[in-house]
Amino acid sequence: MWGMSFIATLLIYALYLFIIVMIIRAVFSWVSPVPTNPVSRFAWQVTEPVLAPVRRWIPPVSGIDLSFIVVILIAYFLIAALRNF
Repeated sequence: MWGMSFIATLLIYALYLFIIVMIIRAVFSWVSPVPTNPVSRFAWQVTEPVLAPVRRWIPPVSGIDLSFIVVILIAYFLIAALRNF
């Protein structure tokens, strides 16, 4: 039983880290939309494989990309589910 809670804890930390990278990407997109900074490029490379399918499913509304909000909400729901595991 200890092994499963350890794996759940690792997944929770990974999800929190992913949320932080998503926020970094959002901030860089507001400050400098051209990804010339290595941190911005890293954030884009990590998050784009997750955001692209969601973006195809939910297109931008009035120019606002809702995929960020959807992915962050899903991550928080997964964190809540893992905490109850």
